[in-house]
Amino acid sequence: MTGFPDLLCLGEPMLEFNQQPDERYLAGHGGDTSNVAVAAARQGASVGYLTRIGRDTFGESFMELWENEGIDTRGVETCADGHTGIYFVTHGPDGHRFSYHRAGSAASLMTPGFLPREMIRDAKVLHLSGISMAISDNAADTVFAAIALAKEAGVKVSVDPNLRLKLWPLDRARALTHAAMADADIALPGLDDATLLTGKSDPDAIADFYLDLGAGIVALTLGSEGSLIATATDRKRLPGHATDARDATGAGDTFDGSFLAEYLRTGDPFAAGRHANMAAALSTRGFGAVGPMPRRPEVEAALAGSSEPTSSD
Repeated sequence: MTGFPDLLCLGEPMLEFNQQPDERYLAGHGGDTSNVAVAAARQGASVGYLTRIGRDTFGESFMELWENEGIDTRGVETCADGHTGIYFVTHGPDGHRFSYHRAGSAASLMTPGFLPREMIRDAKVLHLSGISMAISDNAADTVFAAIALAKEAGVKVSVDPNLRLKLWPLDRARALTHAAMADADIALPGLDDATLLTGKSDPDAIADFYLDLGAGIVALTLGSEGSLIATATDRKRLPGHATDARDATGAGDTFDGSFLAEYLRTGDPFAAGRHANMAAALSTRGFGAVGPMPRRPEVEAALAGSSEPTSSD
């Protein structure tokens, strides 16, 4: 393999056990930034992943997944001083809930010295999340070191706050997420997370908040209502798509990866938002984060059959 990928995702992969209607659990793959990497690769992007995994069968399973998806793993370090994290998804009247077993995971033991500097400097976009900062103090240090390397090299930075209050208190989440967002070129918040982090509930006010922090593009996901895409000079509300939804696990990550892949391909944030809206909707039709993620031909076919225009005009 020569050259380095256009899109790099940094964070913690986690093996997923997703509750089925018969109460059994389906094993799969998760972890927000790993999901983003898979979603982007399935839309045709050149993608690499940066993390540490345990020397265990779960880590081996991820290496097999990434290889099968064509994701560059030269930035993955296998180590004996931590395990690969796992989580469980249960379903109820209020939606899906997560339970985690990640304390002491290999990814949480990342330090800035782990970072593959040449890969980062050669990328076009570096994607990170709030979870990557929340899992440990040294992981947060690693995230900010990666951001600094990217900014020095002129690499765009993408950040999804992906707030998890089980991992850190809201005040700390606000401080570190806002600091990361201040260096982000592309902000990818979800409405519920952004409302807690910014104290604002109006989507346009949230978009303005992140634009004022310094983002060039804000892609705010609005659940079934679609998304709001905003730049300093334009903004559009892009409608969602009705599907036979069964499980929304990973839908936001599918949006992120599909958005970044399409933005890298076209340079058009509004076209990227339309593509990502459809990909995210399609991803809810099955159980698990990764399994139901659509590939580009399926997304393109669904967009061609929808009434929504496919250009930003």
